[in-house]
Amino acid sequence: MIEVQSLSRFYGSHQAVKDVTFSIAANEVVGFLGLNGAGKSTTLKVIAGLLPPSSGTVIVDGVDVSTAPTSFRARIGYLPEEPPLYKEMTVTEYLRFLGGLRGMSSSAIKARLPGVITLCQLSGQEHRVINELSHGYRKRVGIAQAIIHSPRLVILDEPISGLDPYQIVEMREVIKGLSAEATVLVSSHILSEISQTCDRLLVLGAGRLVAQGTEEQLSGGGGTSVELDLTLRGDPQEIHGAISGLPGLETFELVSDGDDLMIAHVRLLRDEREALIAKLVGAGIGVRLVSETRSELERIFLNLTKETAA
Repeated sequence: MIEVQSLSRFYGSHQAVKDVTFSIAANEVVGFLGLNGAGKSTTLKVIAGLLPPSSGTVIVDGVDVSTAPTSFRARIGYLPEEPPLYKEMTVTEYLRFLGGLRGMSSSAIKARLPGVITLCQLSGQEHRVINELSHGYRKRVGIAQAIIHSPRLVILDEPISGLDPYQIVEMREVIKGLSAEATVLVSSHILSEISQTCDRLLVLGAGRLVAQGTEEQLSGGGGTSVELDLTLRGDPQEIHGAISGLPGLETFELVSDGDDLMIAHVRLLRDEREALIAKLVGAGIGVRLVSETRSELERIFLNLTKETAA
């Protein structure tokens, strides 16, 4: 579906994207990860045909985007971080207007609207003025305008930025649903959501592609390490003895949390939290809370980008 070869993009003397090469299959959901200024948005804008490449080629659905006719953009749906909304319109008025701009007939828009409303979880909001909608619903309207014309490729730049946890879960379902009819590219700083939403990840650092693959591939396969915080009740020496003898333990720190509770900061070479909890319980230690301090994806991301961020 997408073939990017040796893509570079300059803004004056600043090179925002540096010799990037990758390919994406049809109906994949691919996440773009990177620190601010890594080149994610610029890469997506070039793929969308909004910016010309300074060098290299971008082929979308068999067409070179730098020489494609204007009509080719009908195959692409694009949502920038700030949705381009006419807030004085109702949801359906706005979507009909955008469909018309993209060359759809009135009958085609009428046939397409119910499916878009359902896919973007906008049922019950169709006749509300956009300015009255919550931030989360406005994001969904932004996705709806990007897919009203049934594009082959949908590009979403920070679609979950500013959403609350409940809205993020709903947006995750919307994005997954899009892959049934299009290839989807997603840029986001919320790494855990990228992991749960996307089939594959592309990691950019200082304009370069530093890694690509599934989370498991980026971490080097199964058995990845994990960092845990455990809130425990028991004798510190007994806690120390139970944890320090666990196979696969990399680091361990025990601190008092007051009220006869202890906090154990534990890093395991393999995710064997069940064995750790079983050993603590078997030693008569009360396990009050177990939380993951940093997701595996975050560790992968930080390791891959730490050199380019320097």
